[in-house]
Amino acid sequence: MQFPDPLVRARFIRREKRFLVHVRLSDGSETIAHTNNTGRMTGCLWPDAPVWLSPARNPARKLRWTLELVELPPGDGALVGVNTALANVVVGEALAAGRIPSLAEYRSTASEVRYGQRNSRVDFLLTDGPDPELHTWLEVKNVSLVEAGLGRFPDAPSERGRKHLRELMDVVAAGQRAALVFCVQRDDARGVGPADSIDPDYGHLLREAASVGVELHGLQATVTTQGIWPGPLLPVRL
Repeated sequence: MQFPDPLVRARFIRREKRFLVHVRLSDGSETIAHTNNTGRMTGCLWPDAPVWLSPARNPARKLRWTLELVELPPGDGALVGVNTALANVVVGEALAAGRIPSLAEYRSTASEVRYGQRNSRVDFLLTDGPDPELHTWLEVKNVSLVEAGLGRFPDAPSERGRKHLRELMDVVAAGQRAALVFCVQRDDARGVGPADSIDPDYGHLLREAASVGVELHGLQATVTTQGIWPGPLLPVRL
């Protein structure tokens, strides 16, 4: 996935409510950018942190900028993708390229398909595989928090994340396949797993989901200021 327009570097000032971040542009002016990241972005944002913004393509949009990347402290130099919508794009590219071997047998992929008993939309529905009756319902979670080399999800208590796990468990109970891909949008993780200290209920439910047959995958993304692409697979540590 290549950014359609060059990103602009700025400095983070503060976050307002959930979807707004105040930043300072290189000319010293201050502006507000949109973020779709509902988590805390723990370990990513701090006062004066370097950030990268994409310009809005729609001239009628109220906010001109979208928060895309955060630079980690000097000496580290890593970039973290914090636009959660791009995790689906990266995973979609990985699926199309057969980068997740156990999910490479399907020839048809649909996105945002309604399913379950909780008014959910699954990120991907994989069909047209070796068994035409067996589909895979696939959820994607963006990971931006890394602690001691391990990607952690979620970075804030996530009722929505727990709801999706229950939907996937129901899929398995109904005789279909269900899978979850943790997309780690940074290059300093050597594995990925639940953030038990942040949302212990999610960690408990994730382990339960794995025990009943929900398939768990980790995918690392290669993050640059030009674009974000599928990287290597990561082990899931429970």
